[in-house]
Amino acid sequence: MTTASAKILVVDDDPAIRNLIHRFLAKQTYEMESAEDGKHALAVFEQFNPDLVILDVNLPDANGYDLCKEMQSRTGVFVLMLTSRTDESDKIHGFNQGADDYITKPFSLGELEVRVGAILKRQRPVTAAEQQCLTFNSLAIDPIRREVTLESQLVPLTALEFDLLHFLASHPGRVWRRTELIQKVWDYEYVGDQRVVDVHIGQIRKKIEIDTNQPTLIQTVRGVGYKFEPPATGAEAVEA
Repeated sequence: MTTASAKILVVDDDPAIRNLIHRFLAKQTYEMESAEDGKHALAVFEQFNPDLVILDVNLPDANGYDLCKEMQSRTGVFVLMLTSRTDESDKIHGFNQGADDYITKPFSLGELEVRVGAILKRQRPVTAAEQQCLTFNSLAIDPIRREVTLESQLVPLTALEFDLLHFLASHPGRVWRRTELIQKVWDYEYVGDQRVVDVHIGQIRKKIEIDTNQPTLIQTVRGVGYKFEPPATGAEAVEA
């Protein structure tokens, strides 16, 4: 499927904003559906099976953060949150709930187009080099299935968490600055607090590290950023 043919669901109780986004993205040849509240959104979500949901935080019958979490638990869909809140803590909370990106009202349609395009690029077919399954002792990262297993148990990662872990593990031992990770994984010049990287790293650590207070796989390099450090044995990536 090409990026332009991706399916997008817009959820916003403001008809002006909802219709504006719907019409604008439809002109980019995306397949569009809309919903004005949480109940209708879930019904459309089930039938439409979108690739991306553009989701307002404040809905008349639902909390956007909870709706984001519910939708991603069903399909792992990409979610772009919309909000009038400018507080950075609200954005951090959104990322904690699995949001892939966050845009604050008012926003330009040009910015929205860039954000949507960057998120959907993650659906691109992986190259032969990127198809290699990375295995580090009991941790396995499969880029084809986009699955991570630990001790043969599936690790529930969001789409962005998977991309971030796979990128770091594909370059074991290399230290990456937060700005570099945003550019490589988010795939555009993110304008905002770079703590979003810390939030996602923290979420991944909760799922793959034995002790999050003393992480051994994803290590913090003070004053610089992060690196993936393979275990002492079985450290080499092997083909599945």
